[in-house]
Amino acid sequence: MNWLNGAVVFVIAWWVILFMTLPFGAHPPAQPGKGHAASAPANPRLGLKVLVTTVLAAAVTALVLYVIDQGWISFRPGTAPF
Repeated sequence: MNWLNGAVVFVIAWWVILFMTLPFGAHPPAQPGKGHAASAPANPRLGLKVLVTTVLAAAVTALVLYVIDQGWISFRPGTAPF
């Protein structure tokens, strides 16, 4: 697998994991300000979520690349071990 395929796997994993982490710790404020949505989170902690997402996406990418390099999953016809 070349670097471009690895980058594509990382980007897809990053976005999927980001959307999975966004709801964690998101609580609406008790008294929303005038002109603010009542459902908007009071403290979204996006920096922490981006950091956690990047670490998890790197781990998922490494796992996918390892599985493909070991030959457990093959995208070429006739080369799968099963």
